[in-house]
Amino acid sequence: MATWYDHPEYFDMLFRDETEGEVKFFEKAFERIAKRKVKRVLEPGCGSGRLVVAMAAEGYEMTGLDLSESMLNYVNKQLKRKKLTAETVIGDMTQMDLPHKYDAAFCTFNTFRHLLSEKDAEAHLRSVANHLNKGGIYILGLHLLPLDAFEHAIERFTTNYGGTRVTTTIKVIEFDRRKRIEVLRVLVKATKRSGVIERVKSEFPLRVYTCRQLKSLFKKVDDVLELAAVHDYEYDIDETATFDDDLTEGVFVLRKR
Repeated sequence: MATWYDHPEYFDMLFRDETEGEVKFFEKAFERIAKRKVKRVLEPGCGSGRLVVAMAAEGYEMTGLDLSESMLNYVNKQLKRKKLTAETVIGDMTQMDLPHKYDAAFCTFNTFRHLLSEKDAEAHLRSVANHLNKGGIYILGLHLLPLDAFEHAIERFTTNYGGTRVTTTIKVIEFDRRKRIEVLRVLVKATKRSGVIERVKSEFPLRVYTCRQLKSLFKKVDDVLELAAVHDYEYDIDETATFDDDLTEGVFVLRKR
């Protein structure tokens, strides 16, 4: 059985419907929260590159960085198909060494949680800060752990695109609150127009964050990044969220000091 990373197109389909709302939110955040004009933008952990492609289509000078060569190959194919240009780089988001400074960066939908230690999480935030121009912003999105979290949650999503129906099941199969790790199993069933069925299975660990733990992390990098705004996954720039234990889906806008 193939893994999710062998099929970036299914990864892309799962989040495709979120893209338009995210792009609109990014642009409004650039206008209202960044203290500089935003032209050059970085996405660390860009995955299938749906946002790199979408933002390039809006005229931004995009760079997408990821550890997966197959993901970046998919990004480059999408850019070529749509006659767009963007830079793609294979690299570690905890120790980026890029030749540019950026006006903004973003990392949404839990990619940040693939960093499994406090050391790596802080290193990533400092690496982003090192690559931001003063007044530039970093938009970071992740799920937070409620105090009464159900430790073995399961979710299912079904999407249809180009004649392919994709059903994705995401299940927490291991959970350790003390070690702050949960292991997810992602099962994808893709039924193509021809009737051919393809199945994909991936299992991977993610770091978990309570409100208090994330506040503690942000405090460690407050010398370079200030928390400028908090929103949720509704992506409504006019509605801020309260950063407390009731927040389970946070979009945090950090600004370079």
